[in-house]
Order: sequence, then structure tokens, then C-alpha cells
Amino acid sequence: MKYLFASDLHGSRTATEAVLARMEAEKADRLILLGDLLYHGPRNPLPEGHDPMGVADLLNALPVKPYAIRGNCDSEVDQMVLDFPIMGDYLLLPLANGAMAFITHGHLFNLGVRPPYRPGDVLVHGHTHVHTVETSEGLTYINPGSASLPKENQPRSYMTLDWGAGIFEIKTLDGELIRRHALPGAGT
Repeated sequence: MKYLFASDLHGSRTATEAVLARMEAEKADRLILLGDLLYHGPRNPLPEGHDPMGVADLLNALPVKPYAIRGNCDSEVDQMVLDFPIMGDYLLLPLANGAMAFITHGHLFNLGVRPPYRPGDVLVHGHTHVHTVETSEGLTYINPGSASLPKENQPRSYMTLDWGAGIFEIKTLDGELIRRHALPGAGT
């Protein structure tokens, strides 16, 4: 199984179309959205191709509905136009090596406010718009960056997880590899 993670679309049809093109190119089985899907937020500029209803239409048309969690810019009105649930604060994904991925947006749980975890588990979140991989006190933190409004001069990005191999890859929206992280003991 291959998952594609995208975060912080912020209503950008341009970014959403690019993410969906990467899903096809990557032959990903399922999309996981890390929040902030439709609204750009009061602290962000309007992203390129700002079209929240167009983004909703693209996501609603997917034959396999995405897994999605709520970001700090998502609300009940966003849920009203989406055909899949987005209001959960986190998603738990068992990993092939026996560890668990705690998937969230990042405004509630992050490295400063850690969810319950065991050594070897993975915390995946967006929110900061900065792609990152780091391990601290037995917890690996991975952030795919933002598909629409990256910060710190980073490129627009997404992430894949090859579940069986236990490999996370962060890539630009052009598919260029930025970072790779292999889980210990995966793929065995």
C-alpha cells in the first residue's frame, strides 16, 4: 500500500491539481490530508489558484475518499461541502514495522505537545508549512511541508509512505526527492 500525504492546501486549486497528478504518477492507493484544506487563514496570503469550491469538487470526485484530519483553519462549514470526514483531530495508522503513526495537523499535537507514544512511533503533521524529519526521545517527527504556501523558502511539497517498505519520502510537487526516511525494522 502506498499513501500520499498533503498538507495545507488552503483552497488552492493549483496545488490540489498538482497533488492529484502526483497521486497518479506515484500510483498512490490513498490520499491523507493533514488539514487546512479550503480556507487560506487570516495570516496567509491567498494562494495561487485560490478556489475553495473547486478544491472541494476535486476532492469529492476522488474514487477512493481521502483520509483527512482537521486543521486550525478547517470548520464545520468546510465539512458541509466535503463528502468525507475532516473534523477528527488525529488518525492512527499502524506501520509495517509494528510502530504507530500519529497523524494530525500540528496545532494541537506536535513535538512540544506530544501525543502518547512508544519509542519508534512516528508523529506526522503539517501546520508549520516547513518540511522536516527529526527524531527526538524515540519519536520520529515528519512534516511534508505545504503543497500551496511553503515557508522558509522551501518548495511546495508532499510526502509518500511505502507502507510495506517503511519508507517515507518528501518530494517537491514536480516529484523531485527532498528527503527519505526509512523506519527501523520495516520491510522485513
